[in-house]
Amino acid sequence: MRATRSYRVAVVIVFAALTLILNLSPLKFPAPYAPFLYYQFWEIPIVAAFLIYGFKMGVSIALINTLILLLVFPGANPSGPFYNLVAIVSMLTGMWLTFDISRRMGISGRRQLIILVIALGIVFRVAIMSIVNYLCLQQPPPIGFALPVYIVIAYLPLVAIFNSSLAAYTIPLGFILASSVSRIGSISMRMIGS
Repeated sequence: MRATRSYRVAVVIVFAALTLILNLSPLKFPAPYAPFLYYQFWEIPIVAAFLIYGFKMGVSIALINTLILLLVFPGANPSGPFYNLVAIVSMLTGMWLTFDISRRMGISGRRQLIILVIALGIVFRVAIMSIVNYLCLQQPPPIGFALPVYIVIAYLPLVAIFNSSLAAYTIPLGFILASSVSRIGSISMRMIGS
């Protein structure tokens, strides 16, 4: 029991560190249609951890990332890390529901399943973030930017494009990272066992 707990703590630390390094790195690209939004890669390790170890592990790493960002670099708005947290957790929720529904319905084709996971991850992220942005961006700082409702409504399609395109590369890259980590892990376990 203790080794399992220690292993989980180690996994959280490694994935959280990777997430934080990527989040604070200069590897970010402004969206050409909305330069205040940045494409980054920090969510990929969270998706990989979710795929390998489950929903709780993915959310735990996202929470650690949020807490550290609140302390170190909250961004233009102090509540920015919370927006990120809601975005990643909503995407993970859509992914988790896909796995759950497909298991119950007996969908077993790997390619089909991956496409469904990506699709529902995108749908959940865009839907939840559209609601969050609509409600929060109108609020004064530190929650939002005190934007008039007509500006918020004008931003929503751009934010939807951003969230869908970010999830469209994050989830597949998360699958690739998870597959690589799992392969390395199984090779290491075989080497330890021999």
